[in-house]
Amino acid sequence: MRLLWQTRSNPLAWWWAFLTLASSANIALWFLLYWEFHGQAVKTANSAPGMQLMVFLSAAYVFGCAFRSVLPRADVQRICLFDTWLSSVVVGRSVATVAEMCFAMQWAIALYELANIAAVDTTMYVAWAVVPLILVAQCCSWYGVLTTNCLANAVENSIWAATFLLVAISLCLLLPEYDGPVRLGLTVAIVGIAGYLTFLVTVDVPMYLNRWRLGRAVGHNTLSPLEGLRDARTRWIVTHDFAQWRGEIAWMSLYFTAAVWASLALCFAYALIAVR
Repeated sequence: MRLLWQTRSNPLAWWWAFLTLASSANIALWFLLYWEFHGQAVKTANSAPGMQLMVFLSAAYVFGCAFRSVLPRADVQRICLFDTWLSSVVVGRSVATVAEMCFAMQWAIALYELANIAAVDTTMYVAWAVVPLILVAQCCSWYGVLTTNCLANAVENSIWAATFLLVAISLCLLLPEYDGPVRLGLTVAIVGIAGYLTFLVTVDVPMYLNRWRLGRAVGHNTLSPLEGLRDARTRWIVTHDFAQWRGEIAWMSLYFTAAVWASLALCFAYALIAVR
């Protein structure tokens, strides 16, 4: 039976349909990518070393984001669209952690390969720093989700911003060392990261800071990590009220589309640079 909220008059239904369609397309793109590189590996011994790892890491991100698109939830608020244990914050946050760490590893591998070829030490140092920085960000995310303290989420996203600012600077240092398609790819990546940083600084981080300030103003009591773990594991609130989702729509839409495309693009970029 069709759910009452899934009507044309509810913008959430359109948003969920968009996320589901985008996730299906992203999965199809990943399979095309897999078949392309798997076919190359079978036909030639000159396939890019480490390509299978990059495709595997991308799979974790693509399928992880697809899972979170089909069953969206807002962690701190404990809200979701569907009443299932798969909407549990602990489940969703665990999937997100694995996916985001794999995404970070993709960037680290690509940066290292670029820096190694061009002999740019600064970029190589940044490559080694990406995964540890994102691991710290994940710890902040979990703390914020469990305790419902949005300041930790603001710190998390600030770490993401700082990390990708370093990545962008590193890519700028590499620009003079490359030409042709690689240089074009570097330029596109720099522009994309600039847009991502702008969103984080102007929308995402201020959103969490405002939530933290509002919580303090109304006397919101945060949970201890252990209390929060039980709460996040057992409590999810099904809501189809657009007002409660309004603050999540922008970042989720970009996260489950543009960020996934970046993960797929990193595989192509790695194949391009690794066979130079």
